[in-house]
Amino acid sequence: MTLALWRLGTLAGLVALVASQASAPAPPPAPPAATEPAPAPSASASPSPAPNPDRNDYRVGPGDVLEITVLGNADLSRSVTVQPSGSITFPLLNEVSVAGLTVSEVQRKMVTLLQKDFLVDPHVEVKVKEFLSQFVVVIGELNTPGRKVLREGSRLVDVLVESGGFTPRASGEIVITRTEGSFEGGAKAVRMRLGGAFSAQDYVGLELPLHNGDIITASARQYVTVEGEVQRPGRYAIEGDLTVTGAISTAGGLTRFGSSDVKLRRIESGTGTVTITKVDLRSVRRGKGPDPTVAPNDVITVPRRLF
Repeated sequence: MTLALWRLGTLAGLVALVASQASAPAPPPAPPAATEPAPAPSASASPSPAPNPDRNDYRVGPGDVLEITVLGNADLSRSVTVQPSGSITFPLLNEVSVAGLTVSEVQRKMVTLLQKDFLVDPHVEVKVKEFLSQFVVVIGELNTPGRKVLREGSRLVDVLVESGGFTPRASGEIVITRTEGSFEGGAKAVRMRLGGAFSAQDYVGLELPLHNGDIITASARQYVTVEGEVQRPGRYAIEGDLTVTGAISTAGGLTRFGSSDVKLRRIESGTGTVTITKVDLRSVRRGKGPDPTVAPNDVITVPRRLF
């Protein structure tokens, strides 16, 4: 299997997983638990995804281990560690500053320095043997959240796979926050949602290159409760900008006894204040009344109409 096919299969698998979870019945509310930092997974927790060989923009930093091969000069070839100062120690050259350079830039620098005073037309190969200087942080509804090492060409999909994929509670919404610099256009965060049929937009989003310090948050699925005179009372996942009429429709619509005068109950998360909004479904249908967008943990009550 080629790398391109492997990546395409992985992308489609992630989207299909979220779609299947979104169609599952809503689980009962979980009891509150003590909040603790998510432990970083061990190296054996999940297989490391293959880096993308088409990219060569990884910038070397302190802690990285470089494998430098000087063809025809085995006594010079060796593995070296980038020191906290950003330099490596190499025979003939003593200290060479490499921090912040790409692998190809390190290679060109080594060739230039060696041919300046020591070798004629040297051929040098440089590879990152161990990636230990750049990290992203994964939090939220992924199976193994924590700090993940960035490798050459790491994309969002690589980190999601290394994190074990989504938990059953995941909504499919992902937010990537950039702590160093910004995305194209100046934005500090990018939001995307996976789910449904695998699309070209999903592919573009999951192929997003990651930078050192990025924070990847996988949001939990949020629910609205629909009770009273509807066909299927219960808790339903909020998908997109779900409205009161949309939630009632998801619950199968009104029963023959259902009233068009419904109530939307909301508890404000910051203050705990309870607000009740009356919604007239007849006015909504005629386009003369508002159809409020629901929020997580809202309760929609459809009373029995009076004859």
